[in-house]
Amino acid sequence: MTADTIDLTPYSGVEADAAWRDEVRELARRRDAVLLAHNYQLPEIQDIADHTGDSLALSRIAASSSASTIIFCGVHFMAETAKILSPEKTVLIPDERAGCSLADSITGAELRAWKAEHPGAVVVSYVNTTAEVKAETDICCTSSNAVDVVASIPADREVLFLPDQFLGAHVKRETGRENMHIWAGECHVHAGINGPELAERAAANPEADLFIHPECGCATSALYLAGEGIVAPERVKILSTGDMVTQARATKAKSVLVATEIGMIHQLRKAAPDVEFAAVNDRASCRYMKMITPAALLRSLRENRDEVHVDPETAARARGAVQRMIEIGQPGGGE
Repeated sequence: MTADTIDLTPYSGVEADAAWRDEVRELARRRDAVLLAHNYQLPEIQDIADHTGDSLALSRIAASSSASTIIFCGVHFMAETAKILSPEKTVLIPDERAGCSLADSITGAELRAWKAEHPGAVVVSYVNTTAEVKAETDICCTSSNAVDVVASIPADREVLFLPDQFLGAHVKRETGRENMHIWAGECHVHAGINGPELAERAAANPEADLFIHPECGCATSALYLAGEGIVAPERVKILSTGDMVTQARATKAKSVLVATEIGMIHQLRKAAPDVEFAAVNDRASCRYMKMITPAALLRSLRENRDEVHVDPETAARARGAVQRMIEIGQPGGGE
């Protein structure tokens, strides 16, 4: 029986929802499991989790948790990262098919070939990468500490930044670094949030703040709108998902346009219920994130599936890069 067809009878309606929650919580208690959910997960998954956040926050929690089992409601590279940091723990992802188009945009072999073209370069990999790629990396980063990571590298060293071209462009813009080479990868969801639709929504909502994830294809357009005075510069915020939550609590705006995966809206509304949050593109939904359904979570807890394994040698090589990511920059948001 698959995650999509597992029997949730009689889980339908309000009373059944409570019963589902009770069973999930009881199974997690019996398994000594901590439930982690990324900000892009379905609302019911976010609400049942012990901790909801971005990739950096969840990586830190996974590493420090005393629980013997980690249930990672996110995509596969996130669960892999938890296993890299906590090799002695059991790590489960409710649906092992939950991949990532950005992580798939570069392989370990491709990175090795790129490194051979630039001997001596420092490799900075966004956390949205496979364990194999992390093992070839000097230091990982998230969207919140990528600028700090690159800025920490001696100015005379070349930098290979991967795999997201839009985050890379943001970092290059912020650091002014000329010896930085950027891999041409992208998240299919964020890349699909384009400049024209952002401009249209901003024109229709001139008083709204703009929360833009740096993976978005529209990040450069947002800065152009600010530079041309079309949008007040102070209203344009280039933010990681974790930083979006922080900014939501601080904003004085009555409405906010959000350019990232639509699952983020749920956390923002919880953080600032009096603010109106609207997606720049309401079709920006990651099908991989949405594979983690209530049925999949229940199946994982009932059947101890799907366990995430990382080759010990690969994990050992990747661990230093991930730990350096956790140590650098602000203690706030990640992916």
